[in-house]
Amino acid sequence: MSAAANPADWRPSAGFEALRLRARLNAEIRAFFAARGVVEVETPVMSRAGNTDPNIASFALEFSGRTDGAPRTRWLRTSPEFPLKRLLAAGFGDCYELGRVFRDGEAGGRHNPEFTMLEWYRSGWDHRRLIGETAELVRAALALVGRAASLREITYRELYLERLGLDPFAASDEELRAALGEVVIDPQGLGRDDWLDLLMTHRLQPRFGRDEMLAVRDYPASQCALARVRADAGAPAVAERFELYLGSLELANGYHELANAAEQGARFDRDRALRAQRGAVAPPRDEALLAALAAGFPDCAGVALGVDRLLMALLDTPRIAEVLAFDFTRA
Repeated sequence: MSAAANPADWRPSAGFEALRLRARLNAEIRAFFAARGVVEVETPVMSRAGNTDPNIASFALEFSGRTDGAPRTRWLRTSPEFPLKRLLAAGFGDCYELGRVFRDGEAGGRHNPEFTMLEWYRSGWDHRRLIGETAELVRAALALVGRAASLREITYRELYLERLGLDPFAASDEELRAALGEVVIDPQGLGRDDWLDLLMTHRLQPRFGRDEMLAVRDYPASQCALARVRADAGAPAVAERFELYLGSLELANGYHELANAAEQGARFDRDRALRAQRGAVAPPRDEALLAALAAGFPDCAGVALGVDRLLMALLDTPRIAEVLAFDFTRA
């Protein structure tokens, strides 16, 4: 009987070897940052503001105690990004957090509603410099299991041109759909960025080399999230963002961080409008983050890395349940 069919199964979903490897990885991560003077911090798991990203769903809960006029609805964090940025704006300096985050609706072979995220920030760095440090950390993790991987850096545009023969900035929506080939997707409600994402997940990622780290940078400006946008003369505007893949697994997402409070507020509003258009719940904007940005935010780069995904790569498993003591079906 499968775990999904037997809720009374009390046994771990991961083997003991995987759990011990997680402990070694956590120790390696802390040693890695201690050697570089990056300080570990802890920030709230519950917040009065949620993630407005239209592609991420947040869990909400109601607080029953005294709030002194503050909202009772609190949101479980989808990442520690906003409070970490408030620490940076206050002058704390380089820092990281290693802890649990929560995303609603994400459960399956590679996803669990609660998972472990590592996120860190480097003052005075841009996204390209941070690619190097992220790769160093992944190499240190791979060494725990006697593996190594090369690093290749490529722009988003170069990747699509090289592997699919199309320019993601210039191709029509019809050309993007045609490039999916035999992959059949219902087009209802899908926009240009959705087609680009589908090409990444269905045509590109599965063919990435097992022992290669691929750092894809400079995404379309429409996929900027919390990253700065750069407009070079004679070239399409790009988001100063990167994603790091190890084989077919996406491990990390990093930005040269946006420091403009007005622009960040406008992005929050656009996200909320899109969520409303889709009939989705629109969490409130994080006004504390916007105030922190307005007070003065340092030039910096930050990255979030999925620790469970990294463990999946170390153990060569496609199932997240095999690296979690108790996955969602046994929680």
